[in-house]
Amino acid sequence: MTDLLLEAWVSGLIEFNKFEWMLGAGEAWKPGAKLKLLFAGYNGTRNTGSDVRVEEILRQVRRILGAENVELSVMSQNFERTRGYFGDARQVRLPDVFPLFLRSEVRKNDGVVACEGSMFKSKFANALTTMMIGALGIAAAQNKLSVGFGAEAGEMDPLLQKMCKRYCRDSLIITRNIESQSVLGNLGVPTELGTDTAWTFEPLGPEYGRKALLDAGWDGKLPVLAICPINPFWWPVKASLAKWMAHSIAGAYKDSYYRTIYFHRSGREVDAAYEKYLAAMAGGVARYKESRAVFSVLVAMEMLDRDACQRMGEKLGGAPVFASDRYNMYEIVSILRSCDRMLSSRYHAIVTSMPAGVPSAGVTMDERISNLMRERGHGHLLSRVDDPDLEDKIVASLQILDSQTEEIRDAIGETVARNLQLMARMGMYFEEQVARRYLGFPIRSGVLGWQDYLPPLSPNFHKLVEKYGGVLAS
Repeated sequence: MTDLLLEAWVSGLIEFNKFEWMLGAGEAWKPGAKLKLLFAGYNGTRNTGSDVRVEEILRQVRRILGAENVELSVMSQNFERTRGYFGDARQVRLPDVFPLFLRSEVRKNDGVVACEGSMFKSKFANALTTMMIGALGIAAAQNKLSVGFGAEAGEMDPLLQKMCKRYCRDSLIITRNIESQSVLGNLGVPTELGTDTAWTFEPLGPEYGRKALLDAGWDGKLPVLAICPINPFWWPVKASLAKWMAHSIAGAYKDSYYRTIYFHRSGREVDAAYEKYLAAMAGGVARYKESRAVFSVLVAMEMLDRDACQRMGEKLGGAPVFASDRYNMYEIVSILRSCDRMLSSRYHAIVTSMPAGVPSAGVTMDERISNLMRERGHGHLLSRVDDPDLEDKIVASLQILDSQTEEIRDAIGETVARNLQLMARMGMYFEEQVARRYLGFPIRSGVLGWQDYLPPLSPNFHKLVEKYGGVLAS
């Protein structure tokens, strides 16, 4: 019921902002002034994927628009957990109950860039999608830039679908796959095809990742298998005043408590499915290790994954855990890229390891890893978290990573190179939107190549593009 109240509250605020703007409230951007942009995302929870995405969007926008021409702000739920991130962007605190914050903060800026990957779906939290629609909708109501960058769209509850259809029709949503374009197209929302924005991320050098592994007990010789488990079954998170009161007064719902008024899905069915998933993951890895000696490590890409990593580590008889509450995004990705194989239920663990050519298999809870594996041509390396024969599929996938290593690496390299070009195309769409919305903004002139629309690339990426450049069309 509380989710419905949030959705109604945000819808009302968007309508009110339309009315205010018609009456002349607020100030429009003027030539010569810095363009103030608010980046709306799910940051401050040490979700490595979300943080990496926003880091790269900011670097890309600075490259395209010129750092001297813009003033950027980023939402964070906890400044301590985003300390040292996002360059010179101003960090603004996103409260758990966010509608009035959106109204106030969007008004201070000239436009909104929505950054969350799972932007339009009910799988994780209706509140998160409501926040994304609210930020975009308020910006559009004020005739400001309203862009979703690298968005995924999936199944949404009926009211969210209606909100998306009504309040995002004057936005531009650059999706990260064709499937998301189809979902939004059916709602009449303008889209262009792009990709995820984590592809260009550059972590600390490989010497950091190797040292971290050595400090954790690696002998420096055995192949390293990174395993990234999650709890796939306790989503979505929902707001509930009734549960909050019971939790506050009597300590109820302790295991499913997320924060403030938000609670994970819970119950015996959830617990049983979670245990079955972890047992199958651990069983598959253990059987694989009977015929192949590897050093296993567990990586918690989000703080919430620590429980899954610890429980799976126990089932494996002990394994080091690298968790994002202790390691920042530059460190975590360096560790991932220092591994030789990966088994992951985290989409961005796979994406951020791919520029280093780490062969990976996915165990997916939704369409994100499925879409990526389809793009790579690796459907045979994909399992679902609820597959009845998950353990057998994991054994088979890990064995394929060994037997087809070079072919898999080549497919990964081609996929990264292709997505770099798609990310550059996203930059072109973004620049066009800014030029159209803000006449007089100093858009770059002259002959520009596709790499001019990306964040500055490291030597590692230049080598990758050189090797797999045949898949690109400049």
